[in-house]
Amino acid sequence: QTYQEREHIPWTSDETVVAGGTVVLKCQVKDHEDSSLQWSNPAQQTLYFGEKRALRDNRIQLVSSTPHELSISISNVALADEGEYTCSIFTMPVRTAKSLVTVLGIPQKPIITGYKSSLREKETATLNCQSSGSKPAAQLAWRKGDQELHGDQTRIQEDPNGKTFTVSSSVSFQVTRDDDGANVVCSVNHESLKGADRSTSQRIEVLYTPTAMIRPEPAHPREGQKLLLHCEGRGNPVPQQYVWVKEGSEPPLKMTQESALIFPFLNKSDSGTYGCTATSNMGSYTAYFTLNVNDPSPVPSSSSTYHAIIGGIVAFIVFLLLILLIFLGHYLIRHKGTYLTHEAKGSDDAPDADTAIINAEGGQSGGDDKKEYFI
Repeated sequence: QTYQEREHIPWTSDETVVAGGTVVLKCQVKDHEDSSLQWSNPAQQTLYFGEKRALRDNRIQLVSSTPHELSISISNVALADEGEYTCSIFTMPVRTAKSLVTVLGIPQKPIITGYKSSLREKETATLNCQSSGSKPAAQLAWRKGDQELHGDQTRIQEDPNGKTFTVSSSVSFQVTRDDDGANVVCSVNHESLKGADRSTSQRIEVLYTPTAMIRPEPAHPREGQKLLLHCEGRGNPVPQQYVWVKEGSEPPLKMTQESALIFPFLNKSDSGTYGCTATSNMGSYTAYFTLNVNDPSPVPSSSSTYHAIIGGIVAFIVFLLLILLIFLGHYLIRHKGTYLTHEAKGSDDAPDADTAIINAEGGQSGGDDKKEYFI
């Protein structure tokens, strides 16, 4: 084709639209040669000739009509609207351009089947998921909570309308007590959803044998206090029967309140190992707790610990002050002794007191080693 021929050829583009959406068909030409552009549908019915509507379908509207462009829109697109649309310009010869409109079928919300209520621990759960109406065929994915489950490869079956597809998948896994109350989710992945979530979840229930633990209240029981030993059972179903025993005593113990064992007034004889058996129709479990009754002296509190720390600091400061006073007194005594020693010099060889005073005065004036120390 020469450049001049290309100037007279219209051009357009292929479009993809989700069923129920709106698609815009745009046709352009550089040299229209005083001719109008026309759009026709896959059945070769004229939709618009220039700005004139040719087909009575209110879903089809004019967007733009100029000598160089004809654009129309089709709203509420159906699967039947899919196909090749033709843009024509009636020159000699007539020139055309094709636009392939692809309509995506939106998959329906998936349905999960196959769940039987109340699975027992270690049984295998098998679930099936199905979604219809996708075009092209969608893909299914499984997960349990945040964990991905590897199901069977997605099976594809064409729907009776010959345009859309039904997809299905199955997944099997062994259940544990941690799966009790978990949600198994089947989700559909399809380009028509544009990242939106389309999924269905199935909550599963798992029956499992009970467990139990014993919790004392208060946590550090002392002689003379009231004590409750709580037997906290867990299971599905929740344990309904609790029996308390003490090693070396006649079972069962009677002083109970629901699942707790009560000691109104603790004494040393209550010390020992206690067992609580929690029972449901799935089985039993026994938890043990060793009770040591402490003396009635109060347990040091955080405030008394704080006061003890402060007292220790004060005692340390007083100790330092005493040490300082001792050293200071020693220093004073030492220097006072020096003064007295020098003052007495000169009297060593004197026959009487007057001579000693004279000798001392003379010594002070003439000798450098006769010094007085003043504190």
